[in-house]
Amino acid sequence: MPSWRGKSKGTPLGYRIFVAVLKNLGVFPAYFMLRFVAFYYFLFSWKSTTHSYHYFNRKLGYKRLKSLVNTYQNYYEFGQSIIDKVVVMSGMPNKFTFDFDGEENLHQMVAMKKGGLLLSAHIGNWEIAGHLLKRLNTQINIVMFDGENEQIKEYLSSVTGKMSVNVILIKNDLSHIYEISEAFKNNELVCMHADRFMDGNKTLLCSFLDEAARFPMGPFVLAARFRVPVSFVFGMKESSLHYHFFASRVTDYSYLAKNEVMEKMLKDFVGAMEQKVKQYPRQWFNYYNFWQQ
Repeated sequence: MPSWRGKSKGTPLGYRIFVAVLKNLGVFPAYFMLRFVAFYYFLFSWKSTTHSYHYFNRKLGYKRLKSLVNTYQNYYEFGQSIIDKVVVMSGMPNKFTFDFDGEENLHQMVAMKKGGLLLSAHIGNWEIAGHLLKRLNTQINIVMFDGENEQIKEYLSSVTGKMSVNVILIKNDLSHIYEISEAFKNNELVCMHADRFMDGNKTLLCSFLDEAARFPMGPFVLAARFRVPVSFVFGMKESSLHYHFFASRVTDYSYLAKNEVMEKMLKDFVGAMEQKVKQYPRQWFNYYNFWQQ
């Protein structure tokens, strides 16, 4: 089974240094410093570097040198996504611009008054995408694993302030299911990743980049159980200071039987995810063997 554990890298001191640079010097000096940090992880995070290299080399067919360059660049762009999140969510002065492709689909979802499920993946900048959803004038709930180091989490909260969205933490007692149910009853939107799972979770098998991979069953079960409309959303970085937000057309799978809902929705989601990975290959932040059975 995949070895992902819901944990992220970094230390509280590292975050403090970058925030100090952002506040006093701005985004581009922080990006410059990030070049060296990314190189450190490229050299010394052997397991994640190996998996990332194999993704570029074996799945995308890049030559060795191009795969190495893209592996390093992948670390660098991941670091950029964290820096950008801190800047945007803390309200620091910035010159970021955004395009919105498919925002009308999400307004349509809200107008349906059935609640809604927004699915994404570890592609692009999930936090900024979620932050931008406040434009919809409805309550946004983000479902996530509580994998951050407590000191990092407390420090980032002190910098970014109170989130404009409600966070639903995945718990062993399944209490998060009741919170999600209440959100749907109140015509709220629920956002979650559908590309990773913890050991022991139930999964579904689907071909991704021409090889079978496992995806968490949970998001697809939710859509089948609560019969809510679904959209796939991604926030992709297209230049140093520009993001492009994508939201697919709203799909109502409620006319299908439960197993058919999961099968059709999984196929649609994996197709959308694969399209974004091929379009923005360095912005898939996956650092374990995604295809390991």
